[in-house]
Amino acid sequence: MGTIVSTIKVGQKPSKEEMVRIRGELQEAKKHPIVYTEDCPESTPEALAEFAAMARELRKRKEPLRRVIALRLKPDVLAKYKALGKGYTGIMADVLNYVVDNPEILSKVH
Repeated sequence: MGTIVSTIKVGQKPSKEEMVRIRGELQEAKKHPIVYTEDCPESTPEALAEFAAMARELRKRKEPLRRVIALRLKPDVLAKYKALGKGYTGIMADVLNYVVDNPEILSKVH
């Protein structure tokens, strides 16, 4: 029994070496049986049905989890975010969420 651990940042792709390592560990893991324990039992059909119902309910939400907006930024600010690569808009959203959740930061701006 083991855990495959790999840390990547939002928008970052794993390196080829990392993917080779992960694939190798997955192939090795396939050789071993799944062992369920008291603190991690096998999911029952009822539990799986409940998870499926929860997933359907989430998809039915009228309000999307994130909204698309237009935002005006200075060219140099946009360039810095774009330099972060694919997924930079998600990073921008994370930064905005962090600032809103920490009002002391906003008080330093104004």
